Amino acid sequence: MRPTLQAIFESHFARYAADRELPLRVVRAARSIVHCRTAALGGHIQRCPEGHVARIHYNACRHRSCPRCSGLARGRWAEAQAARLLDCEHYHVVFTLPHELIALWAHNRAWLTDTLFQCARDTLIELSADARFLGATPGILMALHTWGRTLNAHPHVHCLVSGGGLGAGGDWKTVRNGYLLPVRVVKALYRGKMLAAIGEALVAHRLRLPENDTPAHWARRLRALHKNNWNVHLAQRYAHGRGVLHYLARYVKGGPIHDGRIHSANAQAVVFTYTDHRDDRRKRMQLSTEAFISRVLWHAPEPRQHSVRHYGLYANCAHARLDRAREHLGQLPVSAPPSQNWQAELERLGAGDKTRCPRCARPLIRGTSLARGHALTPISLSNAVPSGFAQLAVEAARRAGLRSTDTGPPSARSSFFAQRRAA
Repeated sequence: MRPTLQAIFESHFARYAADRELPLRVVRAARSIVHCRTAALGGHIQRCPEGHVARIHYNACRHRSCPRCSGLARGRWAEAQAARLLDCEHYHVVFTLPHELIALWAHNRAWLTDTLFQCARDTLIELSADARFLGATPGILMALHTWGRTLNAHPHVHCLVSGGGLGAGGDWKTVRNGYLLPVRVVKALYRGKMLAAIGEALVAHRLRLPENDTPAHWARRLRALHKNNWNVHLAQRYAHGRGVLHYLARYVKGGPIHDGRIHSANAQAVVFTYTDHRDDRRKRMQLSTEAFISRVLWHAPEPRQHSVRHYGLYANCAHARLDRAREHLGQLPVSAPPSQNWQAELERLGAGDKTRCPRCARPLIRGTSLARGHALTPISLSNAVPSGFAQLAVEAARRAGLRSTDTGPPSARSSFFAQRRAA
């Protein structure tokens, strides 16, 4: 059986954390990864109304770093965004933070995240409003990613930009000549906005600097970055934005790596796969277990900070203008798609049997709720058939050397987190 991210953290995170002072966002991410879909978070029984079968379903952690419970959230997000998309060509634009600023990012994540979004947004809105280019306000959806394909530090913003927009008079204007904006102009304006914002914050002492670094050192570095060619990528146009949208959905939740990419793991090393962008070939990378955990947790998001943002016609405050643009394109006003529950999602994925009784095929109904950290007795489990997500918990019990026939569902190892709470 191939290892999972949860199994790696369950086995090795306590040792990793023993001699480190970890920020709260990292501890929360690790705790969520370890506890997701286990008895530690509680759950409920799904049972047949005729009493044929009972199945244990554990609660999801819903943390953005956890790959186990992200499928439904990604599907819901993609459906909600697709319902708002304008029926026109879209462009994919990527704004990257230079590698020289990674150390500053690590000490000022929240501020630099907001600044990166704002500078990318201002660049696109300002140039699109210019009559030489579009002369209108497009719809813009942005998503923050902080990782590269090898889990390295690589903060960048993906932008989905409509290939047209509303002019000042409310008329619809389409991108001319088949390209959104001149890339050299975009790079220069984005670079100037980012460096100006960072420089002002540096002078005002609003930034935390890496240890032993001085404001003078960073002032010199910013001056040098004025001469660099910043990485901004404008991809070819797409007939519709759904392709890019589904690409972005994979990164909205679930963290920098999913279980399917982990090839092997033990106490010494983790091997995972990645696609090398230089030759588009699938390759393997081996990291020490501690280095692997460090790379995963480096990308733990700041709490209460949005990693997806909407601007222009797609802004949350621009419903009337978006509906006007949709009218120009022959679309109906935006309507929210129906809420998708997990049973419907399993049906969509072809796993509807998980929601029905295997004997009578009647839909399972919700039964007893299970408190956090519950422990079912062998008697209460005698008629319960773990299935779906619960099966993962049974496999965790087997890894721990337990027999599912004589014990309740496993609770995740919580000694490290219990000690943190007690402290």
